[in-house]
Amino acid sequence: MKINKMACYSALLCAALNLNLAADAQPANAPAATNAPSAGPRRGPPGPPATAEDLAMIAKLNDLPPYASALGDGDYSTGPDYAPAPEQMVRDAVPRGKVIQFTMESSDSKFYPGINGPFQREVSVYVPSQYVPGTAAPAIVSADAYGAKNNQLPAILDNMIADHRLPAMLAVMIANGGKQRSMEYDTVSSKYAEFVEAEVLPRVEKEAGVIVTKDPDGRMTLGGSSGGAVAFTMAWFHPDLYHRVLTYSGTYVNLKSGPDAPHGAWEYNEHFIPQSPAKPLRVWMEVAQRDNGAATSAAGLHNWIIANIKMAAALKAKGYHYQFVYAKDAGHTDGKVISQTLPQALEYLWRGYPAGPTK
Repeated sequence: MKINKMACYSALLCAALNLNLAADAQPANAPAATNAPSAGPRRGPPGPPATAEDLAMIAKLNDLPPYASALGDGDYSTGPDYAPAPEQMVRDAVPRGKVIQFTMESSDSKFYPGINGPFQREVSVYVPSQYVPGTAAPAIVSADAYGAKNNQLPAILDNMIADHRLPAMLAVMIANGGKQRSMEYDTVSSKYAEFVEAEVLPRVEKEAGVIVTKDPDGRMTLGGSSGGAVAFTMAWFHPDLYHRVLTYSGTYVNLKSGPDAPHGAWEYNEHFIPQSPAKPLRVWMEVAQRDNGAATSAAGLHNWIIANIKMAAALKAKGYHYQFVYAKDAGHTDGKVISQTLPQALEYLWRGYPAGPTK
């Protein structure tokens, strides 16, 4: 077991917190915003160009009210100017948690032994200084180890827990399976959630000396791009395990189709959410002006903006608690958007959750 001594909390690293969080995050170097989206990076087959109806749907996002703290459910916009949230800067007077890291061997996994041979998966676990040993704590489970880079999520949690804006919670930041990342994340099934439950969380409890709550109301998933898709998938297929979901540029498009999901994750807006009884989920979701497939037609099922618009509309129609944020002048999983909005998103998602025991 490797203990991170939190040297990563230096001022130099904190100054870099506006960088992207995960391996698939991409810098936004595109031209200044316009009312029409640019094509954005392309994943999957190129679709037909966006229709006038598609562009009109996207253009309406520019008129959404501005996003801010303490807002209720609904649709909002942010940007085009961004600034890192102060909650991610290290404060000397705030107690600092620890980060414990360990490695999982795919050869030991019954779920993902490695389609291209064995591989290693790194897991980082944040434990707040207020954690009471022997007690069950709420937890964030992130795909692509979201939040681990530059210890962004631990820094935010240190500050927000100390300020009593969030309960004392763990963060389990799980690396992806490398070449099999899309298979893990874009497959619309219960498998990844069951892998985390059966193989990752028991190791977390053993290596970090903690207990992860079994209460789904005390568990949140987090991710961006395909990691955002799997974050929602985990809660959708296992609301007995997760009630809170946070996604950036969620890949709710048709990347991995199957018999039960012929249109991949596009099925969420098309059939799953509209045709299913509402589940006890609370969702925060973001998409950006220059996101993937932004200039392609909805008919191609590869336009990230329209997929997220339709997801938000489906959630609203079924009465879910949700916030949808459109990021102007920003790209796919844009670091500057995450850096500004993550604390506010966390506060919204954990609203109403009891503080629980602390030391």
